[in-house]
Amino acid sequence: MKVSTSLSIVATFCISAYFCFWPVPIEPVSWKAPSAPGYTGVHARNERLSGLQFISLGGEEGPEHVALSSDGMLYTAVASGKILRMTPDGNALEVFANTGGRVLGFDFDAAGNLIAADAMRGVLKITPDQKISMLVDHVDGDPIRYPNSIAVARNGKIYITDSSIRFAPSQTGGTFEASLLDIVEQSASGRVLEYDPVNNQARIVAKGLSFANGIALSHDEQSLFVNETGRYRVWKIAIAAENLDVTLNSAQAIILLDNLPGYPDNLMRGQEGKIWLGFAKPRNSIIDFMSDKPFLRKLVLRFPRVFWPIPEAYGHVIAFTENGNIVSDMQDPSGQYPETTALTEISDRFFIQSLHANNLGWMNKPSD
Repeated sequence: MKVSTSLSIVATFCISAYFCFWPVPIEPVSWKAPSAPGYTGVHARNERLSGLQFISLGGEEGPEHVALSSDGMLYTAVASGKILRMTPDGNALEVFANTGGRVLGFDFDAAGNLIAADAMRGVLKITPDQKISMLVDHVDGDPIRYPNSIAVARNGKIYITDSSIRFAPSQTGGTFEASLLDIVEQSASGRVLEYDPVNNQARIVAKGLSFANGIALSHDEQSLFVNETGRYRVWKIAIAAENLDVTLNSAQAIILLDNLPGYPDNLMRGQEGKIWLGFAKPRNSIIDFMSDKPFLRKLVLRFPRVFWPIPEAYGHVIAFTENGNIVSDMQDPSGQYPETTALTEISDRFFIQSLHANNLGWMNKPSD
C-alpha cells in the first residue's frame, strides 16, 4: 500500500472520528417540529415594518428591551451592560446605570424602581437614584442561570423567565451562545419564577419550556403569557400554578399560539389590550428537519460556525389579544433591522427592539 494511500485512510478515519465523537456541550433531545406555516394567512408577507427611522444610541448596540417609565423617559438595555434613557424623541440620551452584565428584560415597580433580568448576574433592583442591588439569583437553592424577562404585578410580585437551567450565559460565552445551545439541545429546561420582595421568597411557577423567553401579565393578573422560543409558541399559564410541568396536561397551562412562523422573543403590553410579540429570526427548514435527529444536531455543532444553518434576517412583529386573536402583523422581509425582538408602543410611536442593532428603530403609528 502506498504511503499516500495510508495517509488518506488515516486522515479519513481521524476526520470521521472527530465528527462522530468530539465532545460538544449538548445532549440533544428528540422532538418533532410541526410543518412551518410560512408567510400566509394572517402572517401573509408584507412590508409594514420597512422604512424605520433611527435614533442613535451613542455607539451602543442591542436595544433588546425598551420601556417607557412613569417619569416619561424611554429606557433601553444594551449589550455593554448599560441601561440608557432618553426622551421619547431620542434627545437627552444618557447612561442611567451599568450593571456590568447584560440586562435583557426589565419592568418598573410601583416605587419607580427598575427591576432587571441580568442574564449574567441575576434579578436586580435599580432605584431612581441609580443604586443597584441584587434581589434574587437562586430559587429553592438552585441558581437562576439565565434570567431573561420580567413582569411586575400590581401587588409587587415579580415574574421572571429563567430561560435555561442547562446553559448560563456567564459560563458559555454570552447570551447568544447559551440560547443557541439550549435551543439546539431541546432539553426544555426553561422555567417561570415568582419572586415576592416582601418576604424575600422565590418559587417555581412552571417548568418544562424550551427556552422560556418573553413574559407578560394578563389584564386581571391571574395569568402569564410566556414565549417558548425553542418550539415556536406562546403559553398562557396560571399564576397560581406551583412547579407545574407544562409537558403534562393541565388546565393551568394552555398553548395560546402554536406553530408560529419564527422564533418568538419578547412580549410587551401595548394599548387597547394588545400584546406585542417579536420574532428574533424566522423558521429554518434545515433546523426543523433536524428536530427529531439528535445525532445530526450534535454533528452540526462540530462544524465551524460559518456552516451552521443560522436563520436569515427577517423583521417581524405581531400583536395578539388575550384570547389569542392576532390583530396586527408587520414585516420587513429585507431584514434591514436585525432581530426584531419586540415592539414597544406609546401614544404616537412604535419602537422596535433588537438584539444587535446599533440604533433604535422607530416609526409613527399608522392612522388606521
